Amino acid sequence: MRNVAIVAVALLFSTGSAFGQNSAVAPSAKPAAATPMGAASAASTPPKVRSEAKAEAKPAPSTPDSRSAAALALSSEPTFDEGTAQRIREAALSYSDLAVRGGWPTIPADAKFAFGVAGPQDDLLRARLIVSGDLAADQASGPYDEVLAAGVKRFQARHGLAATGIVTPRTLAALNVPVQKRVQQLEASLERVVNMGFGFGQRYVVVNIPAAYAEAIENDKVVRRYRVIVGKTEKPSPTLTAEITNVNLNPTWTVPASIAKNEIAAHMRKDPNYLARMHMELLDAHDGVLDPHSVDWSATHTPSFTVRQESGAWNALGSVRIDMPNSYSVYMHDTNQKNLFSDDYRFDSHGCARVDNVRDLAAWVLKDLPKWNRQEIDLVIASGQREDIHLPKKIPVAWIYLTGWMTRDQTVHFRNDIYDQDTQLLEATAEEQAFFNQASGHPLAGHLAR
Repeated sequence: MRNVAIVAVALLFSTGSAFGQNSAVAPSAKPAAATPMGAASAASTPPKVRSEAKAEAKPAPSTPDSRSAAALALSSEPTFDEGTAQRIREAALSYSDLAVRGGWPTIPADAKFAFGVAGPQDDLLRARLIVSGDLAADQASGPYDEVLAAGVKRFQARHGLAATGIVTPRTLAALNVPVQKRVQQLEASLERVVNMGFGFGQRYVVVNIPAAYAEAIENDKVVRRYRVIVGKTEKPSPTLTAEITNVNLNPTWTVPASIAKNEIAAHMRKDPNYLARMHMELLDAHDGVLDPHSVDWSATHTPSFTVRQESGAWNALGSVRIDMPNSYSVYMHDTNQKNLFSDDYRFDSHGCARVDNVRDLAAWVLKDLPKWNRQEIDLVIASGQREDIHLPKKIPVAWIYLTGWMTRDQTVHFRNDIYDQDTQLLEATAEEQAFFNQASGHPLAGHLAR
């Protein structure tokens, strides 16, 4: 499928060096249909930014509830809904227009910014933020004040960075990503979305892998948002569509064969008591328990057994598993390593999605079953009793890979291409187009067309 945006990008990139990144464009060149987060209110009074000279208040302890509440406060607009493809198409065209006009200025890698102190690169930073709509056009000059810090915060929020208002190295790197790269991200994201064929319902769940967040959407609004830990770069989480069918409380964990062969076997060679310490048992094809000392744990041996971990505080799935049958055998679950949810970099699983505050998500999933409120879920988990709860009505779920998208409030978001899938997709698309272009000139092409 060839859409308008792909054609536009092809035309833009054919102009080569016309897209210099060292000159600012006029404020009128910013994307009209792609307004970054908060740009509409950029001229309003920004929130106060604390001076470094003032004592900082001690931050409140991070908890699952506080983290999910903070995530939900970011926006109630879904990352993925029925209008996502069209909005990404509009954003791609708008950013393509920016590229034609020269893009945005590059900020020197050694630039320093300090709140309340005038610096030589302050106006350049302002120009950069004005081009992308994160700062009002009438704020083109001045020191690093509250207004500029508020613009930096808006930019950070759109790029999945901690909205501190401080130009950190990660923020500077994001500011200096060329506009052509942003167009590529939108193009690749669009290509994926139009081919998903997802059946949206009144209630559905979305995991955007590059953003490492999950959203519970109801009546076209995000009513829950959670941090998630998704696959490592060497064990990426797949894109898929499925349906949530069950919620398992105090689940056991059947270890995937690849992990049993490569990781557990390695632990057993070093420590013969590893399985016992991890509350794991070996089972044969008939669920009979095997003696670990009778097994060949050599690196060349392919296991002919199943490893299962008992439920409990030690279990890798934690206390909740949300089942969503699919061909990849992945699902959403709790974890016994909850400290990982505080990290900004959350790509550390074997492919499944570990969900912060997963009990809250489970309560939302089970809301049509009056018995299974949050209190009852907590009571059953505390009892240690395993409980498998079947949903009378399945809930659609989509795991998507969007590195660029626009929400209904015209906010354009970007995330890092953590699995390098954008480049691979666009290269494959270009090769496919080249093949068909070449084939169209073959003598047989005219004959086949008749």
